[in-house]
Amino acid sequence: MQAFADIVRQGKALYIGVSEWTAEQLREGHALAKQLGFQLVSNQPQYSALWRVIEGKVVPTSEELGISQIVWSPMAQGVLSGKYLPGKALPEGSRATDDKSGAHFIKGFLNDEVLTAVQKLRPIAEEAGLTLPQLAIAWVLQNPNVSAALVGASRPEQLEDSVGASGVVLDAAVKTAVDEALAPVAVTDPEETYKVSPKGRPA
Repeated sequence: MQAFADIVRQGKALYIGVSEWTAEQLREGHALAKQLGFQLVSNQPQYSALWRVIEGKVVPTSEELGISQIVWSPMAQGVLSGKYLPGKALPEGSRATDDKSGAHFIKGFLNDEVLTAVQKLRPIAEEAGLTLPQLAIAWVLQNPNVSAALVGASRPEQLEDSVGASGVVLDAAVKTAVDEALAPVAVTDPEETYKVSPKGRPA
């Protein structure tokens, strides 16, 4: 935190963000940052319609402290694109088949129960005039504490598709339909944040 303060004082950064911090770490970090004369303005957690663990504690604490979320993996490592089908072989060349591209991150979502639930989003997206990736990203951006979603792409057309989610406003019926379709498989337990965030930060 002292290093962060030094960077701000030197004019090398105006504000500071952190990544995958728990609600308690955010509260303690925010207080210490104020003492040192700078602001923590963002947290960068994983967040998607399938991985919602920040909603219980991290988001309420962040709203109280004036910290926003810049989320990663809004498409759940590509699972919410709908390209992984239940009972079918993994698409050749996909992230799920390439250990160097983070195949281990996606394994938890690659079961028939999750993949079947994701396919229920297809008619919801079509009714809203969106592709599945656009629906997934737009859903994340509806959370008022989310200021941005980090997306990845291996081809230009994937990026063009993702950008189509910018500015999309989902009505209440669409959001409810997404939530209901994924309710049996979405991970919502706030305690999961403690598994992905280190218990301590290096001094």
